[in-house]
Amino acid sequence: MAAAPATLSNNRGAMRVTITDVAEALGLTKSTVSRAMNGYPDISDATQMRVKNMAAKMNYQPLSHAQAIKTGRTRSLGLVLQLSDHDAQRPFLAEFLAGLSAGASAESFTLTVASADNHEHLIKTFRALLRDGKADGFILPRAMSDDPRVHLLREANVPFVLFGRQVVAAGCCWYDVRGEDAMRDAVLHLASLGHRRIGFINGGMIYAYAALRRSGFEQGMRDAGLIVDKALMRENAVTISEGASAADTILDQLDAPTAIICAVDFAALGVYRTAQARGLTIGKDLSVVAYDGIPEGAHVQPQLTTFSVDNRVAGSRLATLLIRRIRNEPTENLRETVPATFLDRGSTGPVNFRPTIN
Repeated sequence: MAAAPATLSNNRGAMRVTITDVAEALGLTKSTVSRAMNGYPDISDATQMRVKNMAAKMNYQPLSHAQAIKTGRTRSLGLVLQLSDHDAQRPFLAEFLAGLSAGASAESFTLTVASADNHEHLIKTFRALLRDGKADGFILPRAMSDDPRVHLLREANVPFVLFGRQVVAAGCCWYDVRGEDAMRDAVLHLASLGHRRIGFINGGMIYAYAALRRSGFEQGMRDAGLIVDKALMRENAVTISEGASAADTILDQLDAPTAIICAVDFAALGVYRTAQARGLTIGKDLSVVAYDGIPEGAHVQPQLTTFSVDNRVAGSRLATLLIRRIRNEPTENLRETVPATFLDRGSTGPVNFRPTIN
């Protein structure tokens, strides 16, 4: 005898729950339920919560391909990593990706990750992802001062969020750590220890952070009543060897500094190398402050005094902001900056006046 066909009556568990079922259970229209599930700002927070609670109770799972057809969205966030960056494989990347994934998952989005070997390949990769509709929007790590990714996505009218800031803010949302405040605070910390001759080694000048950190250093010098000496300033040092070379040049000055501030930790590790070669003791003969909070800074002697960034939190916030932008929130509402965390370790100390060592 043939089995009776399955029916929906009083047996919803045997069939996939649809958006119509959720709408009927709540006494709402399918459109309202759909917009609530997708976080549209025209649906009140209370209604969104009510809909999402009912959907969870009924085990409603929207079909991703059906949603993409209806909304034109893939519910995916795009990220293109540039493998030619000096620190592309560093441990912080795992934390950053974990934060992005968590932020995306919290809103039922996925993360699409691609890679590029150089700047030219970077733009080609973005064009390919846009052509194939692989993502609803993009996270742009390490904002550049003149960022080709921003120009491309603005022209394509595709949502994006920067880890960093832009001078021309139109169409941009971002999350950033206030490196300029950190550099200012680094100067004031050293000045409180008696330092008057303070050098500065900046990072890559193609990046937006470099101008901000330089301005923070110069502001700190003014606030401390100290003279900004261009002879004690170098830039484009993002590796240990580049930091070592920059420190060599600065310490060769007739009136050498008793302290050096570095815009990135790797450059500071280069300062350690140069100090050792010159017979200088870090924290006594030469104080050093940096920025990033990379693990290596805790494994040198003395430990590096630095400003730390929580890359997991940054990833999560960037994902959240991008999703809100995809849902048409104004960019002006989607700009966040936070302070770095000061790690006061052993690489700074009271000024120890000494003869210049060449």
